[in-house]
Parts: sequence; C-alpha cells; structure tokens
Amino acid sequence: MVDFAGWSMPVQYSSIVAEHQATRTAAALFDVSHMGRVFFSGPDAAKFLDRLVTRRITDLQPGKIRYGLVTNPEGGILDDVLVYQLPTPGEYQMVVNASNREKIVRWCEQQQAGDDVQMEDRTRQTAMIAVQGPKTLEILAPLAETDLAAMRYYTCREATVAGVTALVSRTGYTGEDGFEVVVPAEQAVAVWEKILQAGADQGAIPAGLASRDTLRLEAGMPLYGHELSEEINPVQAGLAFAVNTEGRDFIGREAIARFMQDVQQLKRVGLQLSGRRVPREGYAIVAGPAEVGHVTSGTFSPTLNHPIAMGYVKPEHAVVGVVLGIDIRGHHEPATVVPLPFYKRQS
Repeated sequence: MVDFAGWSMPVQYSSIVAEHQATRTAAALFDVSHMGRVFFSGPDAAKFLDRLVTRRITDLQPGKIRYGLVTNPEGGILDDVLVYQLPTPGEYQMVVNASNREKIVRWCEQQQAGDDVQMEDRTRQTAMIAVQGPKTLEILAPLAETDLAAMRYYTCREATVAGVTALVSRTGYTGEDGFEVVVPAEQAVAVWEKILQAGADQGAIPAGLASRDTLRLEAGMPLYGHELSEEINPVQAGLAFAVNTEGRDFIGREAIARFMQDVQQLKRVGLQLSGRRVPREGYAIVAGPAEVGHVTSGTFSPTLNHPIAMGYVKPEHAVVGVVLGIDIRGHHEPATVVPLPFYKRQS
C-alpha cells in the first residue's frame, strides 16, 4: 500500500505480472475510487462544460461519454477527463485524475461566473470499481439488472449491480474491454466482494496501481504527470483527435490552434527496445551523441516480452522505424520508434 494523492492505494495484491496477465486473459478488479467524480447540473451545464473542455459537449446525448482535455489559456493541459452526459438529460459527470481533482474543482469554480450551473464533488460519497478483461461481460452480466452486452463503448446507464443502484459505464484504462461501476461508498466493499466471487471461476483477481500502469502503457494511453502536464499541449501529445476547434470558443482554443501549425515542437512517440534493460521516466533519448528528447514512461511489457517506453522527441526523429538510443545509466540502448498503441486487443 502507498499514499497516492491522499488515498491509501494498493500497488499490488499478488504480483504485477500475474495481475497484468489476468487482465489480458481473464479479468481483474481495480479500486479506482481515487479518481475524482464531479457532477454538474442546471440550465447552463452543457454550455459551461463546452467552454471548459476541448471536446464539444453541447451535442453529447444522454448515456454518452466523451474523452477530452481541460486546458489553460496558453493551451497547456490541466487534466484529461471523461465527460458523461448522464441518463437524466442535463446532468453530467466529469471524471478527473486524483492528483488533479482539487485543482480542477477550483478551476471550475473560477470559470463559473454568470452561468446557471450547480457543481458537486461526489468523490468521497461514491466508490468506483473497474472490472477489466475479456471475461468481464461474462462475470458482470449475471449480477446486473440490465443488458450490459447491449452497451457500446463509451456509454453509461443506471442499473442495479450486485443488488446496489449503480452508474455503469463501458470504459477503462487498460486496453481491454470492461466496465466501471460507481456505487455509494458504503456499499463498495459488498459490491467488490460479490464481483470478485462471481469471477473466481473465470480467473478474476484484484489488481493494483502497478499493473494498471503497465497495462495502460502497453495500450499507449498517456498518464497525467508523465505524458501530460501544463507544459504540454494536446497537439504534441498526439491528442488532436480530442480537440474540436470549429465553431467553438473554449479556454485555450487560440493557443492550441497555433500549436497545430507548429511543426518544430516535441512529439510523443512509442519506443521499443530489444534488450532487457528498462528505460525509466527522465532518461535521455539520443540520436548519436545529441540528446533529442526524454522518456516519460517505461516498463518491461509482460505481454510483448520486451521493454517499451513513451517519450517526447524532436519532430525529425518522431518517425516510425527510426532507431534512436536511450541513455540507461551511461549506456545507449537502441530504441526503435514504433506506432502507438504497442498492444491492441482483438475485437
């Protein structure tokens, strides 16, 4: 157990590799209650969120979810978020990173002047359980009083799960199919235990922060504080798909539009190594003797059986197939630029 953003969090229950492989082949349960859950309602809720988030929110339909970014006026990323249009029209949930929750709540309060919108941080009143892996649907379906199979990716609905009223979404951060279940905090342990018991025969196990990190890295998903920060903009992070500039005026729009024309900025890339030495955050990326970038995340991939990393490099080196080096304790380990994600599940 470790302290993480004020929460006591499990790094691992058994072994990182066992938890990682269970997620890829069967199912795993992650307690992600530390993720911020902020609710918005009122006549101006959609308009307010549309001004805060890089993705268009005003056309989001009930039961739909959209990935986006909250940016400052300079185009720097304050957080990457999921915005839910809840099944009740006009009500929204924003899921934010634990380390940014208080910052984003303050930011929303600062931007709220003149809007008829009510905001409520329900993070501590609720719990969030992520069930991820190819057998998730088989495990959860008998516990849910709704047709989970009919739910499409990035949708949500209210349902009874394990006898408890819940908000269920088909979302996750592992690269696998799965669901995230939000329940009242006082019901969390009972729901967790029922799901774990239901999945025992299918190989479901609890999993912690460490395997969550190796899974998301294989899936090429950026992590705030590593690939994302206020010094990084959506374009260089490879997240231009999460920016809708046409016909909108959100905070940071003008700056991001300029970044879209900037061909000289560093770019996020995937790097594959053939040896066994693992690159870590902050290690220099080199081309010959010259430093051309830095590693933001690295691990030994349990699925691919070799080291992988993400990092930022100068644009002329951000080309698939280019062989660079990563300075690992004074030795330049060869690293090839490869497409992201490193791993993609079979549909």
